[in-house]
Amino acid sequence: MIDAITERATGFKPKVALVLGSGLGDFAADVKPVATIPYAALPGFPKTSVESHAGKLVLGHVGPTPVAVLQGRGHYYENGKADVMAGAIRAMAELGCETLFQTNAAGSLRMDMPPGSLMAISDHINFTGVNPLFGTVRGRFVDMIGAYDPELLKKLLAVAKDEDVLCHQGVYIWFSGPSFETPAEIRAARVLGADAVGMSTAPETILARHAGMKVVGLSLMTNYAAGLGGDTLGHEQTLAVAREASGKVCRVLRAFVERY
Repeated sequence: MIDAITERATGFKPKVALVLGSGLGDFAADVKPVATIPYAALPGFPKTSVESHAGKLVLGHVGPTPVAVLQGRGHYYENGKADVMAGAIRAMAELGCETLFQTNAAGSLRMDMPPGSLMAISDHINFTGVNPLFGTVRGRFVDMIGAYDPELLKKLLAVAKDEDVLCHQGVYIWFSGPSFETPAEIRAARVLGADAVGMSTAPETILARHAGMKVVGLSLMTNYAAGLGGDTLGHEQTLAVAREASGKVCRVLRAFVERY
């Protein structure tokens, strides 16, 4: 797997890997590319089936920082495999990435975070009952305290403030999907202490921590979660809001990576 990457970008050593979630793939345009490789050419990378997940690995620079940008992710709900991103995340660690920056589209559980709001992830709740480390033997008992690196969280919030972008912080809860959550499930999630809900991110964080990488995460609220707003939920709404807010998301990502 690594050979398939390094032969196209000889000597390139990224420091930061970024996973671009639904509707957020435009950030790849900010990368001064060294190589662009479709996932299909990389053994162990996922086959993406979700609209707006391009399925490409872009290697290059954002300012002075060498990066590896994952345009899209595989999801548990696509094939019932919690470790669908294992090959990609481990490849990023083997390439030398110190940090995994995750982005996602999420539903807001807080009325003060309407659609279009940003939330830095301080922690997550795995509500699925599955784990991407099932079957792993070596190092499987991963410490998840500080899984979203506290220092990188502070840096992300500071960068957003410098860019004049309001960024909340809170807890992300992972549901399996692909159906949206019921209002009862959202009420339960609020009782558990969640602030945003989505169908990704937590498994990649577990895999990254297992691989020894630091993690920082940013959620874009694309809707109020079930029962909190009057809108009918659908992926089209997710993409529409993501497109509208992509400018400020990309601005924060770019500033964070440039100053890394």
